[in-house]
Amino acid sequence: MNDHFAITTDNITKIYGSGNTEVVAMRDVSLNVRRGEVVALLGPSGSGKSTVLTAIGLINPPTSGRVIINGTLVLDGPVARTNLRSFRRQHIGFVFQKSNLIPFLTALENVQIALELNDLSPSRARTRALELLDQLGVADRAGNLPSMLSGGQQQRVAVARALANQPSIILADEPTAALDSHRGRQVMELFAQVARDHGAGVIVVTHDHRALDVFDTLYEMEDGVVTKSSSHAA
Repeated sequence: MNDHFAITTDNITKIYGSGNTEVVAMRDVSLNVRRGEVVALLGPSGSGKSTVLTAIGLINPPTSGRVIINGTLVLDGPVARTNLRSFRRQHIGFVFQKSNLIPFLTALENVQIALELNDLSPSRARTRALELLDQLGVADRAGNLPSMLSGGQQQRVAVARALANQPSIILADEPTAALDSHRGRQVMELFAQVARDHGAGVIVVTHDHRALDVFDTLYEMEDGVVTKSSSHAA
C-alpha cells in the first residue's frame, strides 16, 4: 500500500510532560509524501514543524502514531522497529538553516567525507563527490573553503552532502532563512529538481512564502496540527 510513498506518517503525536505540565507539540499528524514529490511545511515559530521533521528524521520519536519510510514501519509510537541510526544513514538526508559545512575542509572534502562515512573508498568518494557538486552547479568551487562561498553556494554543497547516501527522503529545516529572495528561490527550485532527479521525497520546513509555487504540495501547521493547504501535483 505504501509502495509509492517515500514517507507516511500515521497520526503521529508528540506530548511532553504530563498532567498540568503536558504540552502537545504535534497532534495526529498524517502525511503522505511520494517519491519525486517536494512538499512544503509552513507555519509560525513554535507551531510544531521541527517536531514533525525530527520525528520523520528518526531523531525524536513520537509518543504515538507510526512512521513508515519506503514501505518499512520504522517507528510504532516511541518503539523502534529497526536500527534507527543505520536506517537513517541509509535512507535520510538532512539540510539545515545553516549549511553546517566543516569550515577547514573544502567543498569537495565536505561531500567526500560523508561518502567515506558510508564506506566508499577515498578515490570513489572523491569521484562521486565531484559528480554531485557538478549536478548541483558548484563543481567550479570544489577547492574552496566554505568561507569563500556565497550562502547559496554553501547550501548547494550542503545538498550535495545530503545526497551522499542516495537517500530516499530529504528533510530540510528553514534552508533559505539566511538567503536573499533570488538565492532562496534558487535553493527551493533545487529541492524540486533533486526530488525529481533522484526520486526522493522531500519535505522543506519554511517560513519563506516567496517561492511556494515550486512545491507539489503545501501543508500548514498551527498549534501542533497539520492541514493540507493545497496540492499542485497531478
